[in-house]
Amino acid sequence: MTITPAPGGFDEFEMYQVLERACTKAGLDSRDARLLRGHTNAVLLLEKEQVVAKIARKGTDPESVVRTVALVRWLIEAGFPTVPLHPGDQPLIVDGHAVTLWTYLPQPEHPLAAGQLAGPLKALHALPSPPIALAEHDNIGAIRRSLTAVTCLPAAALRYMEQEADRLEAELRQVRFTLAPGLIQGDPQHRNALHTTDGSAVLCDWDTVARGQPEWDLVTVEVHCRRFGYGQAHYQAFADAYGWDVKKSAYYPVLRDIRELRMITTNARKVRHAPGSLSEIQRRVDGLRRRDGHLAWNIL
Repeated sequence: MTITPAPGGFDEFEMYQVLERACTKAGLDSRDARLLRGHTNAVLLLEKEQVVAKIARKGTDPESVVRTVALVRWLIEAGFPTVPLHPGDQPLIVDGHAVTLWTYLPQPEHPLAAGQLAGPLKALHALPSPPIALAEHDNIGAIRRSLTAVTCLPAAALRYMEQEADRLEAELRQVRFTLAPGLIQGDPQHRNALHTTDGSAVLCDWDTVARGQPEWDLVTVEVHCRRFGYGQAHYQAFADAYGWDVKKSAYYPVLRDIRELRMITTNARKVRHAPGSLSEIQRRVDGLRRRDGHLAWNIL
């Protein structure tokens, strides 16, 4: 019998075992849990409790989740718009796997507009440095780590992406950033923010939070608007609301190419946990080799 991995690299039985044990620790009922999403982590809704449980992907250092929880608590104390943590000690560690619990915010069918991300992101970039040890944002390092773990692509494609990483690393040394460095979300996008009942937006998914240049957050929003069918007007509303347009930077092509290569290599690394994503990864790599900056990507 073939067991298809669930999100996070778990098989389905294991995922629900971890969830049940974590909920027992927290005094929550997990019997009606259903999977919400999770190309990376497993994110499940406890319907009766109106709590979301997030099981960190296999191999995640629990200490990194401890830091994430500490950061979110700091953000909440600062009045920053983030999804609230469920009360109680967190994270919950089950057989070495870190589980966090969050207040459920019911969502409409449509995702947030990019313009709604601008206010929270600008507020995040203006925050003082938190009293928490955070990593420095390093796209090139992340790309190289992913490439060493990719097993689904032919050698020629891997060589091409390694050469791209070399080229972009050299070009990045010449980049002169405009904005002041600080706290960045690392992967701001329509699915990493949520509607609230009053019509505003809160950020969520803090796995990639780091110290770095705000330009990396801004170019991520631009890539998502262009690649996933939202369009230029959608992005322009974001840039206008934020007050700074990364596309007007002389270094935008370098930042864009690095961000897109990281997105492709990250997803390629995860194919063993999501075999159905391979054809989309191959499409993206082929588009990259053709320098097709307008190829529409399918969401994974």
